[in-house]
Amino acid sequence: MKLKIAVLAGDGIGPEIMEQGVAVLKATAEKFGHETTFTEALCGAHAIDEVGDPFPEETFKICQEADAVLFASVGDPRFDNDPTAKVRPEQGLLAMRKKLGLFANIRPVQTFDCLVHKSPLKDELVSGADFICIRELTGGMYFGEKKEGTDEAYDTNYYTRPEVERILRVAYQYTQRRRRHLTVVDKANVLASSRLWRKVAQEMMTEYPDVQTDFMYVDNAAMRMIQDPKFFDVMVTENTFGDILTDEGSCITGSMGLLPSASTGSSTPVFEPIHGSWPQGKGLNIANPLAQILSVAMLFEHFGLEAEGALIREAVNASLDQNIRTPEIQVEGGAHYGTREVGTWIVDYIRNK
Repeated sequence: MKLKIAVLAGDGIGPEIMEQGVAVLKATAEKFGHETTFTEALCGAHAIDEVGDPFPEETFKICQEADAVLFASVGDPRFDNDPTAKVRPEQGLLAMRKKLGLFANIRPVQTFDCLVHKSPLKDELVSGADFICIRELTGGMYFGEKKEGTDEAYDTNYYTRPEVERILRVAYQYTQRRRRHLTVVDKANVLASSRLWRKVAQEMMTEYPDVQTDFMYVDNAAMRMIQDPKFFDVMVTENTFGDILTDEGSCITGSMGLLPSASTGSSTPVFEPIHGSWPQGKGLNIANPLAQILSVAMLFEHFGLEAEGALIREAVNASLDQNIRTPEIQVEGGAHYGTREVGTWIVDYIRNK
């Protein structure tokens, strides 16, 4: 297979983890006889500095022409600490999702046996947790009508039936490939937009009689994720709720540096780690590259290349089992491995397998 990959490294630790992700992608492609080409493009604060736009038209064109986008992170404290800034790095991420029609964000939450002790939750609660959060990505408050003034501001949580139907269909498709239990998360007791979600879901659930569909208010879902994360198989929710719940889900594993994600829709799919740009770690060779590398596994799997994804996952598991880990997940007294060293070890594992 020939794969054209757009590479958007972005800000902070993005370039460091992207280097390892690309290296793993190349090694895996060579192992299985695939042809890959890579085109780098600007995004985020880096793009603002270069051209004044966090998602330039040239970057959009490169993404459109690619088979997949491998993305790292955007964000910079210069903008976080300036509420008057008119242009922000995160606007580039929202623009990419909107322009590429990426309405479905898929975030798996899966624990690793050797890292259960790193979770803030008790071992017996976390061990064996394995679920997927599916977040609607191009609607809701992040894209609705806004007003921001000196004394008042609002964001509109706007959804249409077609938007809700298409994300629910994605959720049901994933659920049918797993344990056939779908939880629709909303706030239907308070929000009109949530009542639309629940109404549409109740209508659609009859089309999927093989799936157990239940409904849960978002505050209850947030609590249930902590009390009993193994309850969930697939959860689906709107943009803002999903943003919050998926970050909460990442803590279950013990590190945000372990979880990948995919964003799919009507155009080029994007694969990225769920963590941010972590500017404090920039250039220190301490950032965990595993979420970026596991995003590469999701990329291969998206194209039906299951063996390739499985080999990457095997290499990641092997690195964890052998304590080839960056500092935040290393065992006490374990050897020091940086971003580059972990990436190199995984590449060597793939090549020698």
